Amino acid sequence: MIDWSRNPRVQFAARQMKLGGVVAYPTEAVWGLGCNPFDEGAVLELLALKDRPVEKGLILVAADIRMFDPFIHHLDDLQRQRLKNSWPGPYTWLVPNNGLIPDWISGSFSSVALRVTDHPVAAGLSRAFGGPLVSTSCNPQGLAPATNIHQVRRYFGNQLDAITAGQVGKRTAPSEIRDLLTGAIVRPG
Repeated sequence: MIDWSRNPRVQFAARQMKLGGVVAYPTEAVWGLGCNPFDEGAVLELLALKDRPVEKGLILVAADIRMFDPFIHHLDDLQRQRLKNSWPGPYTWLVPNNGLIPDWISGSFSSVALRVTDHPVAAGLSRAFGGPLVSTSCNPQGLAPATNIHQVRRYFGNQLDAITAGQVGKRTAPSEIRDLLTGAIVRPG
């Protein structure tokens, strides 16, 4: 199995994220745009590229549940077990924000969207970066998400700081989004 965190293009993208850059990378169903979630300037640049309002909030994706420890330590054992049982995989959970997630990530919500990915390149980028990263579909608002590198380039040209290697996974739909407290499906997968 390939360790994508060692791929030169993935490592370059991780370095660009550490410097405040916005990068594109493949996910389970579509290409994603990502950046350092704790760099407000990078997140605002990503939102401007997409023409996406900050109020909508963003998903954070990680290679391992331990990368989310600061954001889930306040959950009870049953809630943490629910997360562990569904990850890695195509499940995004809305978790109550414990105050450590900045507004430019949570948007106008009191929760934060978290997913541990099973896509090898997205997980490799998270490992190379050293933590969770922003994950939003790679497309300007109102257009279909990019499913190949040619669409990524057509949408954003030279506006991105890096594009990783790799291809999207075999899923045909975005990840399911569920509310951790209620179990309600917010977006079917």
